[in-house]
Amino acid sequence: MDLVSSVFGSIAHWVNIQSLLFFTVLFLLIADYVKTRRPSSFPPGPWALPFVGNIFTVDFNRTHETLTQLAETYGDVYSLRMGQTWMVVLNGFQIVKEALVTQGDSLADRPILPLQVDMFRNLGLVFSNGHLWKQQRRFSLSTLRYFGAGRKSLEHAILDEFTYSGKNIADLKGKPFNPNLIISKTVSNIICSLVFGHRFEYEDEWFIELIKRFDSALQIEASIWAQLYNSFPLLMRRLPGPHHTVQQFWGELRDMIRSELIEHKKDWNPAEPRDYIDCYLTEIQTRKGDAESTFDEENLVMCTLHLFVAGSETTSTTLRWAFLYMAKYPEIQEKVQAEIDRVIGQSRQPSMMDRANLPYTDAVIHEIQRIGNVVPLSLRHSTTRNIQLGDYTIPKGVVIIPNLTSVLFDKREWETPYTFNPGRFLNEEGKFVKRAAFIPFSAGKRVCLGENLARMEIFLFFTSFMQWFTFSMPAGMKPVLDYCFGVTLAPTPYEICATLGLVLAL
Repeated sequence: MDLVSSVFGSIAHWVNIQSLLFFTVLFLLIADYVKTRRPSSFPPGPWALPFVGNIFTVDFNRTHETLTQLAETYGDVYSLRMGQTWMVVLNGFQIVKEALVTQGDSLADRPILPLQVDMFRNLGLVFSNGHLWKQQRRFSLSTLRYFGAGRKSLEHAILDEFTYSGKNIADLKGKPFNPNLIISKTVSNIICSLVFGHRFEYEDEWFIELIKRFDSALQIEASIWAQLYNSFPLLMRRLPGPHHTVQQFWGELRDMIRSELIEHKKDWNPAEPRDYIDCYLTEIQTRKGDAESTFDEENLVMCTLHLFVAGSETTSTTLRWAFLYMAKYPEIQEKVQAEIDRVIGQSRQPSMMDRANLPYTDAVIHEIQRIGNVVPLSLRHSTTRNIQLGDYTIPKGVVIIPNLTSVLFDKREWETPYTFNPGRFLNEEGKFVKRAAFIPFSAGKRVCLGENLARMEIFLFFTSFMQWFTFSMPAGMKPVLDYCFGVTLAPTPYEICATLGLVLAL
């Protein structure tokens, strides 16, 4: 009898445990549904799994393509849920323009995402908000202009830097090489001269190590690891993975910048500023005691870090795409070189003044930027108040993803958008015409701070490379236009040959 009672007791206990587990799971599912269901008038979107949402809906190796394809099903304004966070994806030029420009004040903020908070602490230029962001952006813009960013006075530094890299490439005598590192060094040295007051030698180990880590860091930040971290920070902070590697990288980079700061302080003279860091140190001193000031050394480090990344990565990636497209379309490369020979010749270097007289070259540069799609999803925004987009109401605090891929390949704005065609930027008279939907630097309040600098660098570097070299693939190889997805869209590693022009070779 005792045995029977014991058996029935065990069964009852097991049933109770199963029931408890069942009702616990049911309660959690209902709670998740209630908490995360789409609000009324909210944009539609794909069905989301409990707890994780649409994390597994997106292919994070080609996120921009996935998000563009989803727009075909759900429309230009649709929603996704990542973990417990709602995001709204904007597609097509008209909707992106309406959001970022017409209603730009309502989308001026960046979302508070755990990974960015842990890496950058809501400081600096890229991920800060409100008064801090406005004050830092205003100061950085005026300071960079003071040192020539986007102005003629910086042309000489850019052209001198090209001479260094041009000679390095010429020394290869047409042998295949991977352009990634040398182009990154070339472009990075321009922002280094503005921020640090000096350039780095191409053999500098600190400089090389710094550049090598950028590609992997930017890929991790756009990977599923970053999304999991932002969706489940308490868990992911305790689990090993690439999300910790990227934090370590940025931490080491901050330490490197602090070492530059220490060196600056040794001979800093407020009356004779040499660079951005000197001006910032003066600003800290000037505003001491000002309760409204956001200037301190920690913000200086973060702003310097953001300027370095923004001032190097996108331009160097654009140039790497440029070499590939010129090798793929040699007839276009020949037309560019013929125009440069006719307008500039071989006896002098290019100038920004030449741009108006090089409409075909300018059109090719714009088409490379469009089809290269270097920042495919821009950076995320956050609504500061309830807004209306089309038929939908988007509440305050929702993450907004401006899908720039859908703008640069919008079939309503571009004829045959997936074809490389510089002619789309030329009118019937062969003059350059900028298209409204050409927004590779995004738009609105958060438009890229370094747009003018980047445009100058891309024009002068590209024109100089075309003046000096002809680019082609190694024997037996064809150009491969595959990409590595990250915050930026970079070409997969490749080798290319650069043949020095006959006049220059002599």
